Amino acid sequence: MQNIKFLVIFLFFTSVVFAGSVKFEPFMQSQISIVEKMDDLNVTQAQIEILLSEQNRLYEDAIDELMINKKKYINNVTKYEKEIFALQKIIQVNRRAGNTYAVLRDEVAQKTYLLLRLQNSMIKSILLALDNNTKEEFEESINKIILKNQEDITKLLKKDYKYILDLPPSGKIIIQTQKNVRDFYAVVNVNNDMIGYIYKFESNMYRLNKYSKYHLISLVVYVNSIDIVRVVNPILENYGLSIMKLLLILILIVVIYFLRTIVYASIEKYILTISLLQEYSVEISTKIKKPIEILIIFINVNMLIYVYNDFSSIESISRIFNMMYGFIFTFIIYQIVNAVASIRLIKVSNSSSNVKNDLVNVGIKIINFIIVIIGLLIMLFFAGVNLTAVLSGLGIGGFAVAFAAKDTISNFFGTLSILFSDVFSQGDWIEIDGHEGVVVEVGLRVTTIRTFDNALIAIPNGTFASKEVKNWNKRILGRRIKMQIGVKYDSKSVDIKNAVEQIRTMLDKHSGIATKATKYQHHKYNSHIAKLVSKDDLEGVKNNLLVYLDSFGDSSINILIYCFTKSVKWDEWLDTKQDVMHKIMEILERNNLEFAFPSLSVYNESISLPKEKI
Repeated sequence: MQNIKFLVIFLFFTSVVFAGSVKFEPFMQSQISIVEKMDDLNVTQAQIEILLSEQNRLYEDAIDELMINKKKYINNVTKYEKEIFALQKIIQVNRRAGNTYAVLRDEVAQKTYLLLRLQNSMIKSILLALDNNTKEEFEESINKIILKNQEDITKLLKKDYKYILDLPPSGKIIIQTQKNVRDFYAVVNVNNDMIGYIYKFESNMYRLNKYSKYHLISLVVYVNSIDIVRVVNPILENYGLSIMKLLLILILIVVIYFLRTIVYASIEKYILTISLLQEYSVEISTKIKKPIEILIIFINVNMLIYVYNDFSSIESISRIFNMMYGFIFTFIIYQIVNAVASIRLIKVSNSSSNVKNDLVNVGIKIINFIIVIIGLLIMLFFAGVNLTAVLSGLGIGGFAVAFAAKDTISNFFGTLSILFSDVFSQGDWIEIDGHEGVVVEVGLRVTTIRTFDNALIAIPNGTFASKEVKNWNKRILGRRIKMQIGVKYDSKSVDIKNAVEQIRTMLDKHSGIATKATKYQHHKYNSHIAKLVSKDDLEGVKNNLLVYLDSFGDSSINILIYCFTKSVKWDEWLDTKQDVMHKIMEILERNNLEFAFPSLSVYNESISLPKEKI
């Protein structure tokens, strides 16, 4: 009797507190209201669009609020344990009492609370997945969490309660049961909408979580709440941007722009404090200014990409930037060492006449080669390569095996010869040992050349150390035109003389022919460049113009024409040459001169006059 009395009292109080309708939080209640309005058969398309806009606004605000109070929500997530437990007891009592509809009413209410708990558990799991995950890992975690949510909801939906909605609303219990059923399925729809909005705002959630790490979340939410920002942000999100991102990018650009001057001034001041570098401080400061500016620009771009990618690094891009940092750092060292070395080596060269200029150049090239090797190791280090493994492969044993064959040694020194000399470079048109073509690549063992009939030839580098190389690219002005024009022997001397002068004048004034008056610009060299007799010979400058009566041939009086075109390109050279030939023909015609051709004259001795001309 006491148990029955206790059960009756418990049933009374719990039914008053828990039985009947489900108590929803304000956000869920508003979403259920929107879902029910959209399910109304009398709602118009315009009204649906308004409801969807309102729903989207509510989810945006909810996510902002959720991200601001993330830790608080995670630690105090609602699990509805008391409501679920109480309803379970009530269901048991009503089942014993045979109250079928009361059981259904409370069973649906219980499942609604279970559904709400699944939603809260899903949100908590997503919030926890935000930390210590890359964007890709976060997206993968969301998929797993939502899949688990759908599997659990499927279990809750095994029993169909929609038939209750077709019952006549007779009695409070049936009416309340029907309301609970509508609420239950509305919560199911809200759960589906919630999943859709989670996918829609997953990037925004990830971005807001990053902002919270930098204590910018409140500022971001405030900026995003501005009406104009709400209008512009959806447009910018198509390009991975937002107003806040643009503001941060602009601030970074301005800060780093002013930081550039401060950094350079600090480095320049530091160089002056080093006694060993004070003598070279001016030249060093001049040479490293541009690389430092480029380095700061790369750092700025890297940070902008980091912000654009929602404060996440992209591994492949980070490696590229690390390698670029290594390259620029090496180039700065290269500039400093060359500034010091050039001054020191020039002093040595000027102080001792026994030191050849070639040795000065070789000394600088050796230093540069060492810097390149060190720079390569630095770049490999920044790229994440294990230098211990790399260096271990370059031991004495490895060199002994590499130099075991004669041809290998020959090719090695041929490679050194190519690297230390400026005979040819990649892309140059060269001719060697009967082969002619464009240099495709200079390798460690062979150099590949693409011939003009489109064949690929691999020439061992040892060949370049022992054979002569003709390089057609080592010229900036002048491609030769050389020809002899033969005129007939019956031509008048004055006509030939006039023709020679007119041809010389024509070539001197021709727009495509190089002359002494043709202006050109030498390449700029550093102070440590080799001392040469003639820069023209180094860079390939030819502007000779020769037009002279040259010889008396077997069947013609020969005029020598020797000149150079301004362009060294083959097609432009042919075009200029063709134009020159046409003009020469016109000059000969004006001076009553004819081209001679090989001929034989037969004379009759009796009359001593030419009888026949063949």
